[in-house]
Amino acid sequence: MKVPTQQDVDTGNALPLMEAFYTLQGEGYHKGSAAYFIRIGGCDVGCHWCDVKESWDAERHPATPIASIVSEAKKYANTVVVTGGEPLMWNMAPLTQALKLNGCATHIETSGAYPLSGQWDWFCLSPKKNKLPLEEAYARADELKVIVHNKDDFRFAEEQAKQVTQSCKLFLQPEWSKRDQMMPLMVDYVLQNPHWKVSLQTHKYLNIP
Repeated sequence: MKVPTQQDVDTGNALPLMEAFYTLQGEGYHKGSAAYFIRIGGCDVGCHWCDVKESWDAERHPATPIASIVSEAKKYANTVVVTGGEPLMWNMAPLTQALKLNGCATHIETSGAYPLSGQWDWFCLSPKKNKLPLEEAYARADELKVIVHNKDDFRFAEEQAKQVTQSCKLFLQPEWSKRDQMMPLMVDYVLQNPHWKVSLQTHKYLNIP
């Protein structure tokens, strides 16, 4: 297989692959389900609490041909979750087309801050205050997952919820380092605002990737 060129990356036929692994979905609507995760390098959203800061610099991660990524993915699971980093910094069309041709359901986890590309069976939008989603991301979201780091994030969550469709599933998730402080507030908030559900990072409690 030839070494990918910059043109391959620019067209989405190769992607800066940080890691890929088979595990359980730990968060949100599909938590507990088996899935193959593809983590793409590159992100400039800059969340100070991000737990995968090593993903931010795309140049640290080798450009990997789509064919290689998909051939590994199809060995493990029918559901493939593309995450990052921020995957929509790259053209996702070639990857999702190849995954679908191999019978895989395609899920994405994204801040929505970049133009949409790719064919998605499930679109998890996790908006960030410092780089807000584009309008098209709100319209596409199947799931809205807002990270709760402080009390102001409840206000932010409601602002974001007003912009998604009525069918979109709404989740509040405590930022891991603040979970002990924020969980009691989240429980009270959801009891008073039952259109929301609580999401936990169950993979961390289970000690799996």
